Amino acid sequence: MKMHHIRLGHGKPLLLIHGIGGSWRSWNTVLNGLSAKRQVIALDLPGHGQTPKLEGENSIYTLADAVTTWLEENDLLGVDCVGSSMGARLVLELARRGKVGAVVSLDPGGFWEGWQVPFFYYTVAGSVRLVRLLQPVMPAITKSALGRTVLLAQFSARPWRIPAEVALTEMRSFAQISNFDELLRQLAYGKKQEGAPRGSITAPLVIGWGRQDRVCLPSQARRATATFPDATLYCFDKCSHFPHWDQPEETVQLILSVTSQANAPAAASRGTMTAG
Repeated sequence: MKMHHIRLGHGKPLLLIHGIGGSWRSWNTVLNGLSAKRQVIALDLPGHGQTPKLEGENSIYTLADAVTTWLEENDLLGVDCVGSSMGARLVLELARRGKVGAVVSLDPGGFWEGWQVPFFYYTVAGSVRLVRLLQPVMPAITKSALGRTVLLAQFSARPWRIPAEVALTEMRSFAQISNFDELLRQLAYGKKQEGAPRGSITAPLVIGWGRQDRVCLPSQARRATATFPDATLYCFDKCSHFPHWDQPEETVQLILSVTSQANAPAAASRGTMTAG
């Protein structure tokens, strides 16, 4: 299984898996901080960036199959990993299967119920439809703090602070993904995320959530930790759906703490950490 990826830094490998519509570049705000301590490997998932989409069904479970094959082929089984949004749910699935080491899952999708399902689907689908329509003027919109505020308010608690080049790269990526619509339907209405019984995941597992998340509502965090009772919940203040956008330094510190045995106790020193 071929997947486009980049490698930065040296040391113990750390795998980064982006969310729906993103690419390895979605991690630009934290790459320098992480690669100063670890060898960072950032993937383009199938259908994203420079990786072609899967033949047949594209869902969390088929993406997990593809990533597992890629890990096996690259001698990376047991690698520590971090995921964002759809990628956050993906790393939880990989942890459930016992394919990875320590995991940080940032605002995972898939733990909605009732009215939250169409809320997620239609708000994200509408946002992406708008992003596609605005592509001709996207450089001008993302260059402006006001433009970023209006465009990214759903995804960021402080969108005006997102660097213009980061915003433009992400908006270009969202418009180009070949399997976005299928993945969005699968996330909202497809098979629910299977859980992992208490005691079945022995490596560190932290689920991070932005207190102002407007995509995956904060109330879903408890449902996620109930599904994965071995997980610890970490809450980011002044943060929406992408902690690596709103709180990049705190995100780097959390990731390095959780994925390092020597520094693991430091993870509780910022934000709020509670057991699942």
